[in-house]
Amino acid sequence: QVQVVESGGGLVQAGGSLRLSCTASGLTFDDYTMGWFRQAPGKEREGVSCISWSGGTIYYADSVKGRFTISRDNAKNTLYLQMNSLKSEDTAMYYCAAEIRSGSWCDASGFAFWGQGTQVTVSS
Repeated sequence: QVQVVESGGGLVQAGGSLRLSCTASGLTFDDYTMGWFRQAPGKEREGVSCISWSGGTIYYADSVKGRFTISRDNAKNTLYLQMNSLKSEDTAMYYCAAEIRSGSWCDASGFAFWGQGTQVTVSS
């Protein structure tokens, strides 16, 4: 059974930083492109950043480029998202997931094995 657990969210002031972690079990982690997604109240889930199995290919949404950094440690089955210079518009529930439809590339419809999410709240 696949289990994905996100952690590291919290309340932070604008301009601050957080580091999210996502640990996956029950799947061969380094077989999968992994991604971070977020969903704010009343909005659709959007792809924030995705990383190929080797880390060689990375995607960032325009809204986070230059502020967020995605990484992975395949030996630890863990995905990370370093978030710097946080803004109030980054407030959302953050999820990680694995790509199950090749070529989806940060389109949430191609990802599965969603965790419960971790809440990020940025106060202005």
